[in-house]
Amino acid sequence: MTNFTFLAAEFPAVHEAAVEAERQASVSPTAAAFFAGKAVEIAVKWAFRADPNLKLPYQDNIAALLHEPSFRRAAGEAVFAKAKYINSLRNRAVHEEKKTSPGDAVGAVKELFHVCFWFARTYARKGKPADGLVFDPAVLSRRDDVLKRTFDYVKAQQAELEAKNGELARLLADQKTLDDELKQLRAQVAAARKAAEAQPDAHNYNEAETRDRYIDLLLREAGWTLDKPDDLEFRVERMPNNEGVGFVDYVLWGADGKPLGIVEAKRTRKDARQGQQQAKLYADCLEARYGQRPVIFYSNGYEHWIWDDTRYPPRQIGGFYKRDELELLIQRRAGRKTLAETRINTAIAGHKRPYQQRAIRSIVKHFEQDGERKALLVMATGSGKRGR
Repeated sequence: MTNFTFLAAEFPAVHEAAVEAERQASVSPTAAAFFAGKAVEIAVKWAFRADPNLKLPYQDNIAALLHEPSFRRAAGEAVFAKAKYINSLRNRAVHEEKKTSPGDAVGAVKELFHVCFWFARTYARKGKPADGLVFDPAVLSRRDDVLKRTFDYVKAQQAELEAKNGELARLLADQKTLDDELKQLRAQVAAARKAAEAQPDAHNYNEAETRDRYIDLLLREAGWTLDKPDDLEFRVERMPNNEGVGFVDYVLWGADGKPLGIVEAKRTRKDARQGQQQAKLYADCLEARYGQRPVIFYSNGYEHWIWDDTRYPPRQIGGFYKRDELELLIQRRAGRKTLAETRINTAIAGHKRPYQQRAIRSIVKHFEQDGERKALLVMATGSGKRGR
């Protein structure tokens, strides 16, 4: 029994790695994370080799391939987020030697099912999986110690994969040297992809699960353990709704028991910024209760925003802050000196050119009154922009 039977006929190498990930899920979480990542890497490299519509990036390692715009457009944000999550989990397990939890291993296999479904639906030429196909978690319940892989074995397998980096680039470097068999395959795959894209994809990709898993992973990478009841779905009162009650998706607590940050999670298909107002209301409730306003984060799983609404507008970031970073951010609210009271060093600016002081004061206003983090100063040549 396996959830990946639909891969066997046309994609045996992907099938083999996916089934191994499935087998290991309840036995060796580290091995499961590795084989899930291996299945994604094999599938993605197959796609770049066979699909003439995908453009090879500057490198052909899996990270570069996943983020190549032509692949990201083809896969869609939901599948891209799943593949990125699996690859991140694999890297943590193999390269960083971080412990993989059983829950993460099961999550990786579930997400792999959806990635492989998209892959087969897009590129299979003989038979595509039915849209109604669903993941059966019962297959993961088997336990067999014979299947358990040592960490050294997993590391060796990873080394074999990395040794192949560059082969794809060399193969596709000169279109004229492509052999007839590969040319025929690429023509067939292009036709299969075109036919697949012409039909609406009715498969349920369970995007909310992906979002939560990826946010959990990013928070743990920032040092948040998320192991206390108050970390998730924290109840707040005095919300401006009929019930007066709300639940904060994540609260990031300081050592003193006060909230340092909150995370509002939105569905993957929605713009993360749609969670901005909801997060602000949660921050209001927490500030009223604890006397400290938390820094606001909101995310849809692949786009993440930070908003310290006491001073700055929201801005997009790559991940979440650590505890000491949030503590410093909140500490600066009280300890920050105003730029307007800072004396300008006239030995550098303004002694003979008073317009330089006006320019500096204008930038200060831009930062302090408008809450901006950047400014562009445009001055004529010879007006002394560089100073000394």
